[in-house]
Amino acid sequence: MSGRGKWQGMWTIVRFNWPFYLIALIVLGSASYGFFASDPYGLKICFGIALSGALYFLVGSLGVSHIVYDCSDLYRWKWLTRALAGTQPRGIIFCHSGFDEASFALRQLQPVSDWQVLDHYHPALMTEASIRRARKHFPPTEGTLSAPYNRWPVAADTADVVFGLLAIHELRSEAARTEWFGEAKRCLKHGGRVVLAEHVRDFANFFAFGPGFMHFHSGKSWRACWDAAGLHVCDEFKVTPWVRIYVLSKPWSIP
Repeated sequence: MSGRGKWQGMWTIVRFNWPFYLIALIVLGSASYGFFASDPYGLKICFGIALSGALYFLVGSLGVSHIVYDCSDLYRWKWLTRALAGTQPRGIIFCHSGFDEASFALRQLQPVSDWQVLDHYHPALMTEASIRRARKHFPPTEGTLSAPYNRWPVAADTADVVFGLLAIHELRSEAARTEWFGEAKRCLKHGGRVVLAEHVRDFANFFAFGPGFMHFHSGKSWRACWDAAGLHVCDEFKVTPWVRIYVLSKPWSIP
C-alpha cells in the first residue's frame, strides 16, 4: 500500500505549478467566449486554436500526472523487486533536490539501519518557482542532511543502494549530473546500485506535457553522464510510458 490519496500526485503538480494552470484556465475561458461570440471566420479559427491548446495542456498534463503519480505502480513500489533483484541492502542513500515525498514510504519497505536522506537543494542552482513552493510547503524531514550534489557527507564504499527518484534532473548541466553520479559511485560499495527514476525528453513526454518536456533530459544525455562517472547500466525499464527506471552498478575492482 502506498498510503497516498487518490488524487494526491495530480494535485501536488497543480499546487507547485499553479500559475501555469491558472493561465491555461484564463485562456480557456477567454478563448471559449471569443469562439462562440465572434462572427468573422478567421477570428473563430484563432480562438479555436487557443481554446484547443489550453484544453490540450490541461487534460494532457493533468491526465498523465494522475496516471503516473496516482494510478501507476510508481508509488506502489512493486517495481522495486526488479530494481533490487539479487541484492540485500544494508546501507541506503536517498537523494532529493528540495522536495521529498518518497523517502518515508521507501524506508518502511527497506527498513535498514544505515539509512541517509540527502537534500541537494541550492537556491542559486535550482531557481524554478515550483521548487521554492514545494520546499515552503514541505520542508526537509527530520534527519535529512544538506549535501552539495558533488560533495556528500558520506564515507566512501559504505552504501549498497543510492536512490534518485524524479529529482536529479534538477541538476541542469551534464557536468553537474556527472559529478552527482561520481559521488554516488564513490559512496557505493563495489557491486552497489544507483536506482534512478526520471521522465526523459522523448515523444511520450512531449505528447503529455508539450514544451514542458524540455525540463527533462534525453536518455542520451543521462547515459553520457553515468558513463563519464564510470557506472554501468544493469537494467532499464519503464513504469508507464512516461517514467523510466535506470539501474546502474558500480563495477567490482580488479585486484
